[in-house]
Amino acid sequence: MILACDASPLRNATVRSAGANAMPYTLTEAARAVRKDKTTLLRAIRAGKVAAMRDAATRGWLIEPAELHRVYPVIADAVPRDATHEALEAEVRGLRARLDDAHATIADLRRRLDAEADERRRLTAVLGAPKRGWWSWRGR
Repeated sequence: MILACDASPLRNATVRSAGANAMPYTLTEAARAVRKDKTTLLRAIRAGKVAAMRDAATRGWLIEPAELHRVYPVIADAVPRDATHEALEAEVRGLRARLDDAHATIADLRRRLDAEADERRRLTAVLGAPKRGWWSWRGR
């Protein structure tokens, strides 16, 4: 249900929600709190599933925490984005190091293969291998 009234122009004022003082979420903050996309929440607001109001100063949506969590449950095991981001960066660094090692191994193997091929050609030339025709099984 979309409320037609505007919110107080004082953004920092506390709003009573379910018996506790809580500031309303902006649309972005609400999306982060329930790990949903902003468009998903905006659709829910327009469909009347979540009550929200417009901020008079910014014209942005304000959603009461109690109202948001009535429809979308609180995520108890939410890990702060900073810790998740740092963990992912550490994993990427580890994977890049493994990739660099793999590239170094491949380069070493190619170098060894080229050296082996050169040595085989050199030894074949030194030994002077007899030239045989393709049809040696027919007899001459």
